[in-house]
Amino acid sequence: MKTLIPSEISSVQLQTIMQTAVSPRPIALASTVDKHGNINLSPFSFFNMFSTVPPILIFSPSRRVRDNTTKHTLENVLEVPEVVIGTVNFPIVQQISLASTEYGDGVNEFIKSGLTMKDADLVKPKLIAECPVNFECQVLEIKSLGDQGGAGNLVICEVKKIHIREEYLNAEGNLDQAKLDMVARLGGNWYSRNNENNLFEVPKPLITKGIGFDSLPDSIKFSKVFTGNDLGMLANVEVLPSDQCHDDENVHLEAQKFLLESRIEKAWQILVK
Repeated sequence: MKTLIPSEISSVQLQTIMQTAVSPRPIALASTVDKHGNINLSPFSFFNMFSTVPPILIFSPSRRVRDNTTKHTLENVLEVPEVVIGTVNFPIVQQISLASTEYGDGVNEFIKSGLTMKDADLVKPKLIAECPVNFECQVLEIKSLGDQGGAGNLVICEVKKIHIREEYLNAEGNLDQAKLDMVARLGGNWYSRNNENNLFEVPKPLITKGIGFDSLPDSIKFSKVFTGNDLGMLANVEVLPSDQCHDDENVHLEAQKFLLESRIEKAWQILVK
């Protein structure tokens, strides 16, 4: 196994490794204004949710690795502690990439990227009309993580109002994951797309405790057919159906077909003697 000490490699190499390994990452399209009302729009993939009550989002406009300068977004939220965070899906991913261009002071990335500004209800920054979801946020705190190139600045935001485009809702009025067609950042120039063709469900562990890997019969646990994912599903039952199970690889292959469809009960019916 290759091992690396962060302090012993270049910042560029470290950034490449981390951004490639820690992925996919959701994208925050951050709309901000400075104290003069100049509008800025920029995407950030150092982003996620960290609390539901209160609703907290955090994104990080890092200092540039190449020259240790800061981004307009960071300067803006320091002056006007408000932000609109839009989520990013496939229909707008190329425009979001364009908005990441480092334009000069006072340049409005809404205009450059062709995205549409809408007035927010509670904050000064603009909503992004094309985004599936917009979060109007109050900036609670900005925590600097260092003064070197590549150092992050955690912008901790409390969501005050949420705007959802209705075409992304299902019949029950909830966001439809397949319709959203979200994208996420990987390393380098790579992105990933989450649509109905590659979405899959993983049943959550039982409220009561699953039996776990250690309780699986050896004929199952040491099968040459089952993967770690397969065994994880088989171990997510409350009671072992039987400790007498087939060790025939053909039987295991048949059961695996049902595991690929998350039909755990049917798989166990095939496996037990």
